[in-house]
This record gives sequence, C-alpha cells and structure tokens, in this order.
Amino acid sequence: MKVLVINCGSSSLKFQLIDSESERCLAKGLCERIGIGGSMITYAPEGGEKENTVTPMEDHTEAIRLVLEALTNPKTGVVKSLEEIGAVGHRVVHGGEKFAQSVVIDDAVLAAVVECNDLAPLHNPANLIGIDACKKLMPGTPMVGVFDTAFHQTMPEEAYMYGLPYEYYQKYKVRRYGFHGTSHSYVSRRAAQVLGKEYEDVKIIVCHLGNGASISAVKNGKCVDTSMGLTPLEGLIMGTRSGDIDPAIMEFLAKKENMGIEDIMNVLNKKSGVLGLSDNLSSDFRDLEAGYHKGDANAIRALKTFCYRVAKYIGAYVAAMNGADVICFTAGVGENAPIVRNFVCEYLGYLGVELDQDANHKRGEDIVITTPDSRTTVMVIPTNEELAIARETVRLVN
Repeated sequence: MKVLVINCGSSSLKFQLIDSESERCLAKGLCERIGIGGSMITYAPEGGEKENTVTPMEDHTEAIRLVLEALTNPKTGVVKSLEEIGAVGHRVVHGGEKFAQSVVIDDAVLAAVVECNDLAPLHNPANLIGIDACKKLMPGTPMVGVFDTAFHQTMPEEAYMYGLPYEYYQKYKVRRYGFHGTSHSYVSRRAAQVLGKEYEDVKIIVCHLGNGASISAVKNGKCVDTSMGLTPLEGLIMGTRSGDIDPAIMEFLAKKENMGIEDIMNVLNKKSGVLGLSDNLSSDFRDLEAGYHKGDANAIRALKTFCYRVAKYIGAYVAAMNGADVICFTAGVGENAPIVRNFVCEYLGYLGVELDQDANHKRGEDIVITTPDSRTTVMVIPTNEELAIARETVRLVN
C-alpha cells in the first residue's frame, strides 16, 4: 500500500508518500507560506531532483491539490493516479484524554479533535484543515489520525497531575499530556530492536532534542513520564521556549515590564530558550556550537545551560524507572550535535556511561556511542515520524 503522510501547520504542510511494503519514501516535500504572499512548494521524488515552485496557495485545500498534482505529474510524479494511494495518515498534535492510540478518522473523531482545540489552539485547527482538504480532494480514501499525545497516555496519575486544585482537572482536564509521542514511540521501539532486546523488558530514556525538545521515560514498553506538559512550553529549555520556570516570574515581569498575559506568553514561547540565554545570538544550535568554539560567552552559556537541563531530566527519569538500560538521542540536535551529547554524558558518570568519541561523531545511522565497558548504553537513533505514521495508518486500515 502507498500511504500519503500529511503534517499540517498553520501556514505550512509537510508530506511524504511511503510504500508500506518496502518502507521506502517515494516522494516528499513541503508547502510553505500557505495563505501568505510568496508561497512555495518543494517537491523531491525518490532519486530525482528537488523542485522549488513559487505559486499562490490561498488555503490548505489548494496546497493539498498542488501536492497531489506533483505526485501524479506525468514527468516527475511517482504514481499514475490517486487511486494508487491507499490511505492518508495525518499527524494530529493534541488528542487530550480522548485518544490513547491512533484512530481511523470519522465524523465522531473529528468532533472529538475539535473539542481539544483549546489545548492546542495553534496546531489542532491546522491539522483539521488538512484533514478536511484531503477529504474534499480524495473522497473515499481512508484516513487515519496519529496523535502526538497518544503515546504518553500510559503515564500514571502521579506523573501527569499538577499540584493545582483538583477541580481544574475535573472541569478543564488541566494535566500533563506530553508531545513528540510519535517520535518517542518510534525511537524507543527501534532502540530495543537494534539492541536485540524485547521492548517490554527494557527501560529506555528518549531525548528528542530539536528546536522543540522533550524527554520521555519508557518502561517495559510504556511511557511513564515525559517532560512537556499541558502545552509544549513545559520541560526542557528549547530553541525559543523557556521550559520550566518559577510561575511567579510571570507576575514579576508583568509588573516590572508593564506586560499583559499575552505579552508574557510571547516572551516565554518565542523570545526565551537558547535564543534568550544567548542574548539573541541564535536559536540555531549550529550557530551556538560555532560560537562555543570561538569562545563566545553567550553561546557557551546557552549550550551549557541547555545540556545541564537535559542531564537533570535524565536523572529524574532514572529515578522514575528505578534505573535505565538505554539512553537515546534523536531529532535535529540529538542526532547532529556531538558536542551536546558529550556535555550531557559528562553528567552521567553515576550510570557508568563511557562515550566512544569516534562513534559519537558519526551521523545518519542507528549507532551505539558508548564503549563496550559502559554500564549504561547510549545510542543515536534518527527519528522517522513519517514512517511511524505510515505504519500506524496501514495497521488500522488493514
């Protein structure tokens, strides 16, 4: 079966067409600036040249139409007709407590996702627009929703509750949900597979480190804790997000800077993280690494603080699981920044971690980066959320 994987943002749309039997990516691309001037589609067929086309995209329906035209283009397309696409898998950010696993999308599912919009106002509406666009242009093609939050629904109550009045949970479901679940699920399963271990018999800590970053504790095949919360703002310091802070800072800054709640949230989401820590040097870890090697104090501060926070969460999850067999690094920073992995692992001597520096500098492959003498295994596992979504889609459609 050929599966089209769709990941809609508010003004963007990422896509891949995957052959489920060979698990090859037949084509992939990105629609950018949807509904904004200068919109563009990037399309790359397997083994072919990448194409960049600037073209108007008034809405996501038009973006989906352009994607389908690219896939069926007589010269550069990879399918002769849309009938070859057996199903569509959609990434949906927030499923609240309603979805503990992926589901075939029907009217009841759509209504339930709409009810979760308050929990992810920037993401869920865009995901719903993408689903609606595909339904219009591909009527009759089965569609599956794969939720970022679903993998974390196995967390026990003591892990997901906040120390707030219980009535807020009862009324509004204010609790910790976690995100990047598709990545955490894929990477933890893949790590067990690479090591030749049963997924249900290992304790795995997954460090999904990118511009958005989160860590999860996976014990015996189930997530028992994760660093993001009600929203993706909680947890690690990230590219532009603050991560954990004293909540009273919000009132303190509001009074000192004469800011309202929207201004404060803008600071926490878009002006903080390593961007803020580096005194606006950059939110890109490649720039921070370059600055570190030049001795830039702002870059050093940002990198060191980020790595310290990662190491603290790893320690917390070792405690939560009463041990850890494997620690995995993944996503843009986790996969491509040896300096970050090195700094984090310097804190893990109590776990007997001994890095193999040659292995630590390799990229683009599933690899163990600790020595044979290391008591705890540390790995790099490139994430593949699109493949995970395709697998879930095929499982449910079949």
